[in-house]
Amino acid sequence: MSPAADERHRIRAAMDRILADTPEHSNGALTIVALAQEAQVPRNALTQRHLDLKNEFYEKVRARGATPDSEKRLRRQVTKLKELRAADAEELAALRADVEALVGALHQAQMENRQLRQRFAAPDPAVRSLPTQPRPRAVRRRS
Repeated sequence: MSPAADERHRIRAAMDRILADTPEHSNGALTIVALAQEAQVPRNALTQRHLDLKNEFYEKVRARGATPDSEKRLRRQVTKLKELRAADAEELAALRADVEALVGALHQAQMENRQLRQRFAAPDPAVRSLPTQPRPRAVRRRS
């Protein structure tokens, strides 16, 4: 598909309308997608054929002191990801502390078990085993 002859002119006119806050065919966002919609051209016209117009648009957006919507969105996403990473680091630290506590408890239980086995194996053990009761049998139903 070949570009329309007036494509550059339509993109420049759309750029002027968006920057003047008078969009006709888009939501007026300061993005390449909105610019393409406003100019009624495919987005790849700006990302592949007319990179100079795309860069000019972003330069004009920055020159008027505004931050492009795509940059604002990315900054919000970066902030959110940093918060999630901090929360994950806290959770990981808590889990590591739990692992250390559980390893300590396991070690203590093993030591106590070893001591009880040694007492039970002694000639006159202070620990006696309790008689075990037979387990009840499961009742089988006939169908």
